[in-house]
Amino acid sequence: MISVVVTNYNGRKYLADCLSSLALQTYRDFETILVDNASTDGSVEFVEEHYPEVRIVRNRENLGFAGGTNAGIRAARGEYVLTLNNDTRADSRFVEHLGNAMDADPAAGMCAAKMLFPDGSINSTGICISRSGAAWDRGMYEPDHGQYDRPEEVFGPCAGAALYRREMLDEVGLFDEDFFCYMEDVDLAFRARLAGWTCRYVPGAQVYHYHGGTAGVGTDFAVYYGNRNVVWYVMKNFPSRLLVTSLPWILGRNLAVIPYYAVRGRGWAIVRSKVDAVRGIPRMLRKRSTIRRKVPDSVIKRFTQTWSNIGRPTHVAS
Repeated sequence: MISVVVTNYNGRKYLADCLSSLALQTYRDFETILVDNASTDGSVEFVEEHYPEVRIVRNRENLGFAGGTNAGIRAARGEYVLTLNNDTRADSRFVEHLGNAMDADPAAGMCAAKMLFPDGSINSTGICISRSGAAWDRGMYEPDHGQYDRPEEVFGPCAGAALYRREMLDEVGLFDEDFFCYMEDVDLAFRARLAGWTCRYVPGAQVYHYHGGTAGVGTDFAVYYGNRNVVWYVMKNFPSRLLVTSLPWILGRNLAVIPYYAVRGRGWAIVRSKVDAVRGIPRMLRKRSTIRRKVPDSVIKRFTQTWSNIGRPTHVAS
């Protein structure tokens, strides 16, 4: 069985599209779990009335994506866990394609879906990483001309639509709740990779994503957590030699983003993110010592780009 975990915080306006698309799946051996992070917009009542088949996990406070999704995973009964953002609408064969891909490859601990914006342009076809620590969604903002329609290995999946093997999660652990939101999927993919698991990109598993439905795009919230956590996952996971040799890129990027966001009115958020990132490094280094490292550094270096090529929007996605 597959357990679909949808984490929600005041996302009632998106839930009908998301949950109705799951009800229409061709693959039927799955359960849907909605984790509600103390919403105040009537989300729980709406789901109870219109989707009684959905199991609900109620958190007394907002635990973020990491903590909320972990609560759902702990309640899940499936052999595989499918994490899905609440502001998504899945194609009818979405679950089927992901499940088949995982069944076909015992070494795969993760599967990445093809995520599209509502206008059909690409949101994510897997996670990319660079020496500076910058992490981004492969193909983001590109028009979809079929250039990502080939199944292949990628570093990891965007957790907004990802399938995880329970055996892998039992080995490497769940999302790091210190991250709260953003980069928690990069951290998990890194830990899985270091333990020897792989990730398959499954282009047939398509899902439409409104993007930023809960946290917004370019908000103080997004700027703070994204820029704090990009330091933490690097310090926690980068192989030692890669970490040392990449310090010029890491320092350069983390300094350069401060004026970049400051001139866009996010000065306080970016400065606070970097101060808190530095304060948290000792904690990340302690966690670093607990990570299973079964593969040579070359496995990670194969996916680590020297320079990031993060896409830029050429339009406003609806």
